[in-house]
Amino acid sequence: MGKTAAEKIISAHSGVDARAGDFVIADVDLAMIHDTTGPIAIQAFEEYGKERVWDPSKMVVVLDHATPSPNERISNLHALLRNFASAQGIPLFDVGDGVCHQIVVERGLVSPGGLAVGADSHTCTYGALNVFAFGIGSTDMSGVMLTGKLWLRVPGTMKVHIRGPMEEGTCAKDLMLHLIGKIGSDGADYLALSFCGDTVRGMSLSERMTLSNMAIECGAKAGLMEADDTTAAHLRALGKSEGIPAFDDEDSRFDGKIEMYAPDVPPQVSLPHSVDAAVPVTEAAGTEISQVYIGTCTNGRLDDLRIAARILAGNHVSPNCRLLVCPPSRKVLADGLAEGIILQLVEAGATILPPGCGPCPGTHLGVPGDGENVLSTANRNFRGRMGNNKSRVYLASPATCAASALEGRITDPRPYLSRKQ
Repeated sequence: MGKTAAEKIISAHSGVDARAGDFVIADVDLAMIHDTTGPIAIQAFEEYGKERVWDPSKMVVVLDHATPSPNERISNLHALLRNFASAQGIPLFDVGDGVCHQIVVERGLVSPGGLAVGADSHTCTYGALNVFAFGIGSTDMSGVMLTGKLWLRVPGTMKVHIRGPMEEGTCAKDLMLHLIGKIGSDGADYLALSFCGDTVRGMSLSERMTLSNMAIECGAKAGLMEADDTTAAHLRALGKSEGIPAFDDEDSRFDGKIEMYAPDVPPQVSLPHSVDAAVPVTEAAGTEISQVYIGTCTNGRLDDLRIAARILAGNHVSPNCRLLVCPPSRKVLADGLAEGIILQLVEAGATILPPGCGPCPGTHLGVPGDGENVLSTANRNFRGRMGNNKSRVYLASPATCAASALEGRITDPRPYLSRKQ
C-alpha cells in the first residue's frame, strides 16, 4: 500500500517507515515561538539547566500578538524575548515586522517536505508550501528547543478534492468556511487535510495559505498542499531551496474523502460563536455590524487588500461602522502603499493598523464594545475571541467584509463586484 504525503514527511524525519497511528520521534526543521507562548516556553527550557538551544538557525522568535506593546507587563515580556533571542543567536522579528505565520512563508523559512512546529495552533499555515506543520504547547516547545526532536502520533489523512472555477465574489475563505460547516469543527480531528483538484492548483500561494491556515478549525493536525510551479516560483524568487516535495500515492489509505464543486459555493458567513456555523451570505444579510476587520494570518495579504480596495474605491464606509485594516507584514504594507491600495482604503474611511495580529486575539487593538457585532476575516469567532465576551463575531471573506463595511450590515459582495467589471 502507498503512503500519504504526511506519512512520507514524518518517515523522512523520524528514520522509520511511519504509518498512520504509529508513534515516532521526529526531527524538526523549524521551531517558532511568539510573544504570547514564547515566555512560557523559555521559562520551561531554562528549567532544564541547559544554556543553549539545540540549533538557533532552526528557530525563530516573532513579536506579533500584542504589538506595539499596550502595557508595562507586555513590554517586559517583549524584552525577555528580545534578550533570549540575542543571547541564543536566534533570528528575531520585532514589532511591526508582521504575523509569525505570514513571515515564515513570506521569508521562505520552510520548504516542501519539511517538518515545522510552532507554539501557535495556526502553524498549519505552512502546509501551503507542502510542509507538515502544526502547533504545539509551550512546554512541548521547550523540549524541541532542548533536543530538536518531537514525539508525535502519525495522523491519518483526509483528502479534500476541490474542482471547478470559483464564481465572482467567492474567495478561498468561502470554500474553507463551507468545508468546515460541512464536516463540523471536529470533522477532521487529528487528521492531515490533503488539498487537491484543479481549483487548488489554480490558486495563488496566498489563497492556499487561507485553506491551510484554517485546517485546525475542523480539528485537523495539518493542511497540506501539493508542491507545484507556484510553490517553486515563490521559493526561487527568494533564493530558497525547493526542498523535497511529498505527494500522496494513489493507493494510499485515506481516512475520508471530501468532494467540493467550487461553482456551487457562494460567499459564506460563519455565525457566532462557532466557525462551523457557516451559512451562505444571503442567510445572514442585513445583520447590522459595528466593526469590520480585514487582516490576520488568514486574510490580510495583498490579494485580500486588492479585492477590498476594488469594492471600497470611490465609496465610503457607513457612518455606523468602523473599518480596521491590518496588513499581516511590513512587506504587505509596503507593497500596498506602492500599489496605491492603502490610500484607496484610507480614503474610503479605513483605519490602518501596524502589521501584526491586531484585533484578532483580543489582546489590545480594536476590542469591540458590549453587544456589538463584528465582521472579521479572521479564523475564529469563539465568544470573547476579540477581547469582549459580550460581543458577537461573524467571519467572512475580504470581499464580503468590504461590501458590508459600506452598508453597515452584512452584505453580499457580488453586486458590488459586478458593478466594477
